[in-house]
Amino acid sequence: MTDALLARLTLGVIFIYHGLVPKLLMQNATEMRLMDLHGLPHSLIATAGAGEIILGLAILLLRRQRWPLWLALAALVLLLVDVAIFAPALLSEAFNPLTLNLAAGVLCVIALRARRIA
Repeated sequence: MTDALLARLTLGVIFIYHGLVPKLLMQNATEMRLMDLHGLPHSLIATAGAGEIILGLAILLLRRQRWPLWLALAALVLLLVDVAIFAPALLSEAFNPLTLNLAAGVLCVIALRARRIA
């Protein structure tokens, strides 16, 4: 298994997990608080979770396509900026968005650097 494929697989699992567990299965309090800070209904958490799962599946299943990786990288950067603006206290918590998004972003870059993954 190449490093790029391992990065892609790990990234796909991260997106699927974060869409499924904190958003769809658990309705995490932090997710609800972020919606409140934006003045958005909690029902959008499920939509965001479904979107993350779809992106994770695209990363895993469309291995010859680069757009899911670029979309993931853009989402990671934009969501990190959003948290820094609307909920900066989250950046100092254990297992925070800064370290998670940084690691996932690096996985995107590793996967993108590969020529083609068979």
